Amino acid sequence: MAKTTENRHTAATETSIGGQVASPERLRTAITQAMDWLVGEQEPEGFWVGMLESNCCMEAQWILAMHFLGVKADPKVTGVLRAILREQRPDGSWEVYHQAPMGDINTTVECYAALRCSGYRPDEEPLKKARDWILAHGGLKKTRNFTRIWLALIGEWPWAFTPVVPPELILPPTWMPFNLYWFASWARATIVPLAIVSARRPVRPLPPDRRLDELFPGGRERFDYSIPRNKTGFWPTFFWINERILHAYGSLPWKPGREASIKLCLEWIIRHQDADGAWGGIQPPWIYSLMALHTEGYPLDHAVIRNGLDAWNHHWSYERGGATYLQASESPIWDTLLTLQGLLDCGATPDTFPPMLPALEWILQKQILVKGDWAMTVKGVECGGWAFERANTLYPDLDDTAVAITVLVQLRDLAPAAFRQRIDCAIRRAETWVRAMQSSNGGWGAFDKDNNKWLLTRIPFCDFGEVLDPPSADLTGHKLEALGLLGYDQRDPAVEKAVRYILSEQEPDGSWFGRWGVNYIYGTGLVLPGLRAVGFDMNDPRIRKAADWLVSKQSADGGWGESCASYMDESLRAAGPNTPSQTAWALLGLLATGSHDYDTAIARGVDWLLRHQHNGTWDEPHYVGCGFPGYGIGERIDLKKDTARLAQGRELARGFMINYNLYRHYFPMQALGRARRHLQS
Repeated sequence: MAKTTENRHTAATETSIGGQVASPERLRTAITQAMDWLVGEQEPEGFWVGMLESNCCMEAQWILAMHFLGVKADPKVTGVLRAILREQRPDGSWEVYHQAPMGDINTTVECYAALRCSGYRPDEEPLKKARDWILAHGGLKKTRNFTRIWLALIGEWPWAFTPVVPPELILPPTWMPFNLYWFASWARATIVPLAIVSARRPVRPLPPDRRLDELFPGGRERFDYSIPRNKTGFWPTFFWINERILHAYGSLPWKPGREASIKLCLEWIIRHQDADGAWGGIQPPWIYSLMALHTEGYPLDHAVIRNGLDAWNHHWSYERGGATYLQASESPIWDTLLTLQGLLDCGATPDTFPPMLPALEWILQKQILVKGDWAMTVKGVECGGWAFERANTLYPDLDDTAVAITVLVQLRDLAPAAFRQRIDCAIRRAETWVRAMQSSNGGWGAFDKDNNKWLLTRIPFCDFGEVLDPPSADLTGHKLEALGLLGYDQRDPAVEKAVRYILSEQEPDGSWFGRWGVNYIYGTGLVLPGLRAVGFDMNDPRIRKAADWLVSKQSADGGWGESCASYMDESLRAAGPNTPSQTAWALLGLLATGSHDYDTAIARGVDWLLRHQHNGTWDEPHYVGCGFPGYGIGERIDLKKDTARLAQGRELARGFMINYNLYRHYFPMQALGRARRHLQS
């Protein structure tokens, strides 16, 4: 496994895999081609952004929402329907991620409903195949609550058999239990408009010839609509009883405080609309906000709704092969920062690679200086963060901010002198905010501090994705990298707490869980550079164990890969089709050790990247980004003990997986640039 000192030169310059020599010239050529490719991909404003692919719930829900809102003749409809049909699997289902072991009942039902809503007949082949698959896999009884809400909105499911989302959640102050700010940022932004929809129970029925009667083969009157109760214990029972009480309350003719709560929810929604017309930079609050406002009487030509609908006509949709896909989010700030990091790793400067300068200017302009939702629970600090998306200002992202610090520190002395004061100011504000957002256990979450109230996961409507945003090792690794570049080491109290947290999260096999990327390769690949940045001893046995684990998972051809299914199947840790991103993450982890003992594995990984580069970039159809693993609590779980309570298997029915289309490019650049320095040392 480990190379000796005597073998370093061979390991650094030649590999037996593929029969090619990973020479300095091959490496230089690959890096040059990758940089040249970026020139043509830069947007006029200076940023880079790749498509954010998810699953066809995005397109299906848009179709159903347009029906609900009464939007007629939108020119995107034909392309969106083409995208839905194009993504159907041969067995008739739709999946959560590329090459999932099976389709997902929720996505398939929503796509089926969207096609029927659009006029497709039940006897047409795509629908016949989908219907057969749905009925063979438990039918509508197996759907999640969010899918049932969509069916209720179009008159295909009784509102009485959907979980209640009470508008009164807007009322409790932050010091009270179960207040709105206990929920993760993405959850609260969805819950507020959903509460209005849940309280009003609006229905925009499908035309008679487009109803979903065929999905009720025994007849609607004999169908069991009841909300499943598959959890026992005090808190599940408490929330189940509370659910029944809320349903009874909702049917009363007089509901004290209900109208005032709905008014507050409306005001909250309008205050939280982004400049581009979306909400929170993500699809769920955006689409539910439009429907909630329309339910309360806002017409389609009202500025708030008009802007929300128009946003889909711009950077939120993309064309591929004649089909129109709708993004669940967008990642221009994230992509631009990580692209800049890739360029820096490859030795580029604003002088040698001029596109870096407009990108730097764009990033500096995107720093958020206003307080957002996070300030409801963290007092006495100004914001200095960056969001993930271009127009979202109320939900700055701690991971983006850490990478921004890392990039700006490196660019400070490379950029023209006129930038230095602005960069210094941006870094100071960002560092202050990041430090204030460190959770009490030493780690960092994505958007909030100490967002870990597990009781919320027992609420019936919280049966999809995650409603919490607790700290994770991968995010904390990025914070350590940023603080290390700022000159801090383990003598700094925040760094010391973070290191302790990360070490406590290490798995028995030496790896780290990847909350926001797939999966253990991602977690390990981010933690190791972070520990090195703050001066942690990279000869420590725990570091060697992590590096040895990475080497043990390298494929025979030199690459690394991991399936999204590893979130539910421990036997798939670091197992799956090799990808450029995951190969790069593994290399970044090994390179962070600084040890030449791993040069054989590093050289083989570099050779894999070189052999798989085409036209300056890499191809990666597999999903390597994670939005939600589907655990409910927002952090890793003990799969041996906790799997039974999750209504998902390897298909990740509760999960949300992502293909970031630029990961395949800038992460290999980072790995190749760092490998070049290491192998020549």
